[in-house]
Amino acid sequence: MKCYCNSGKEFEQCCEPFLLNKKTPDTAEKLMRSRYSAFVTANINYLLNTHHKTTRPTKDRKNILKWTKSVVWQRLEVIKSQQGTPIDLEGFVEFKAFYLENGKLEFIHENSRFVKEDNLWYYISGTHH
Repeated sequence: MKCYCNSGKEFEQCCEPFLLNKKTPDTAEKLMRSRYSAFVTANINYLLNTHHKTTRPTKDRKNILKWTKSVVWQRLEVIKSQQGTPIDLEGFVEFKAFYLENGKLEFIHENSRFVKEDNLWYYISGTHH
């Protein structure tokens, strides 16, 4: 099965090891892609654990889970990645995530900011377009 993140790779070789906590993403883009796959699979623990502690929406856990299960995820398009390499401490990934909600195609267009602490990447915030 191809990975949900639209990388073209098999899920087992792409995002699944991250979602199962067998590997950690070494770039901001890999983290962003794995977070998309976590939304598709409703892996709320992964979403919260990869969200930086200063902006983590822990009180919204039930609402996030309810929303991720209420939509049908369609595809991810990565538009641009800046920095976020294994040697960086900060990175930005612009993307569009398409989903069906109430039968209507919608999308999130975001420029996400990621930071690396203790050699782990975290989502910290995003600007919507």
